[in-house]
Amino acid sequence: MDYSPILILFLLALVAFLYSSVGHGGASGYLAIMTMAGVAPVMMKQSALVMNLAVSLFSFIGFYRAGAFRLKLFLPFVIASIPMAFLGGSMSLPDTIYKKILGICIFISIIRLVYQFEEKNEPNREIPLWAGLFSGGSIGLLSGLLGIGGGIILSPLMLLMRWSKLKETAAVSALFIFVNSISGLYGQIQKGGFYLSEDLQIAVLATIIGGLLGSHFGSQKFNTKTLKYLLALGLTIAGLKLLFT
Repeated sequence: MDYSPILILFLLALVAFLYSSVGHGGASGYLAIMTMAGVAPVMMKQSALVMNLAVSLFSFIGFYRAGAFRLKLFLPFVIASIPMAFLGGSMSLPDTIYKKILGICIFISIIRLVYQFEEKNEPNREIPLWAGLFSGGSIGLLSGLLGIGGGIILSPLMLLMRWSKLKETAAVSALFIFVNSISGLYGQIQKGGFYLSEDLQIAVLATIIGGLLGSHFGSQKFNTKTLKYLLALGLTIAGLKLLFT
């Protein structure tokens, strides 16, 4: 099925807007859309990571300005994630396996996008160093392999383990995505060069615009429930296509 270039750009900007509003870069969403548009996997990974860099940075700045960032929460995860993201970026997966794993990650991102974690008044739990290193390294490896930043896995983990509050999680996830995207992208470039066509450069610009708006409204508690459900529907279709075709 052919998709209008204008529709693709709109969907990419929408993904950037919604994901940046919760502290994510949106790579899983970009990859899903580029899959539907028929972009080659080698270009998809690098393009998604470039988009991630801009959107996650804007998201982080928004939450940092809101006073939500905690360096103590960030460090245990990033120490192991950076080298592992580079390692993942320098590795390759067969396209069939890549698409299946990506499909699973897209469904995880749908749950994170739609499910609203409740803010509790309980104090944060301490993050055991071994847990931070293990989870950060594992997520980093996966992010490099797939061309995502890893925030879709890190943020629900932090919230479920009660290691952080909602806005703290968003701030940590955004910076985690940013550094992993740099590391994974560098690993991919070292492996086989850099590919970013003119069309994809325009797509990056669309995500930058969406990310700027999303980071601003997200740090101000903007409610986008209807849009999130619509996006979740589109991502579900893309995820099913990856898993069963």
